[in-house]
Amino acid sequence: MKIGLNSSLGRMNEGKKMIERNIELSAEFSRYLFEHPEIEEKISIDAEIVLLPEFDKELKEFNLKLGRNIENEGGKVIYISIKQIRPKALSRIEKIELGSMA
Repeated sequence: MKIGLNSSLGRMNEGKKMIERNIELSAEFSRYLFEHPEIEEKISIDAEIVLLPEFDKELKEFNLKLGRNIENEGGKVIYISIKQIRPKALSRIEKIELGSMA
């Protein structure tokens, strides 16, 4: 019984990690859409968006399965292949000056 429980917990943790990675990727995609509104106009409002990151094979496979499940249930899916992503930046501020107001 212990093995089954550990296996189930492992799958739950893996699913949680994939969800966290998808949340981060979705936020990046949302920012991309703000900068490229012409892309949003091409996406059907009744479709589910499934992001396929070419740089993350594990997440891509996970998302492909999700997309296929949606399609098997009769849903409409638009797959968006994301070729590259820039490294994370903690801040977009490039330069500051320190001073006192006195």
